[in-house]
Amino acid sequence: MRDVCGRERSLVVRTRQRYAAVQQLLAEGASLSVISRQLDLDRTTVRRFARATSLDELLVKAVNRTSLLDGFTAHLTARFTAGVTDAVTLHVELQAMGFTGSVQTVRRWLHPLRTATPSAPPPVRPAIPKPRHITRWIMTDPQRLDPDERAQLTDVLACCPELQATAGHVRDFADLMHKHHGERLLEWMQRVDADNLPALHSLITGLRRDLDAVTAGMTLPWSSGPVEGNVNRIKTIKRQMYGRAGFDLLRKRILLAA
Repeated sequence: MRDVCGRERSLVVRTRQRYAAVQQLLAEGASLSVISRQLDLDRTTVRRFARATSLDELLVKAVNRTSLLDGFTAHLTARFTAGVTDAVTLHVELQAMGFTGSVQTVRRWLHPLRTATPSAPPPVRPAIPKPRHITRWIMTDPQRLDPDERAQLTDVLACCPELQATAGHVRDFADLMHKHHGERLLEWMQRVDADNLPALHSLITGLRRDLDAVTAGMTLPWSSGPVEGNVNRIKTIKRQMYGRAGFDLLRKRILLAA
């Protein structure tokens, strides 16, 4: 949640301030419309802050946003450390490497480096994989990842204990589903509750709302697959007949179709 100079990101600070202001006004009995006008925020934004169960839930989304500079920060840091500090020059270099953003994007990224203490230059870090790639690797059976993906995932998890814990819980949950061990679901939920992982805590809250159905789905050998297949078949027939015939013919086609 910090920038390249070790300072807290402005996005994190702004999110924390807005969450505190919205929650305080809600506690005072203000409506969403009043809060929106008073804080000069869009009503949708106010609703998102009001419905959040905790600040961590908002910060998880805030700090995982992707940037056009993802994949180019290592080059920028190395060149800045070497003494090339002109944003225009660096922007031209990045364009040759495939960067599609503006020079202002580069200039904003360089600003913390310019104000940092000269005696403590930021370390050169390897490019971080995009969040969607990390998510796919975690959701995939490790045996089905190619060696390069497996190595990148290992490096990422080694740098983030929270992400490593999340990956372990996700794989445990996949094992419960694959082997129909619904009786172990409560034990898994308790292990997740013991960790400080806001994103998974939201999942646990959703599971508790319909725990019996989830447990049955993870334990019993039956599924709603055949029903969903028939629903899809009926929708296909309906679309084929749209605007051409009435309900009587649709009924016959559904009942008589092989």
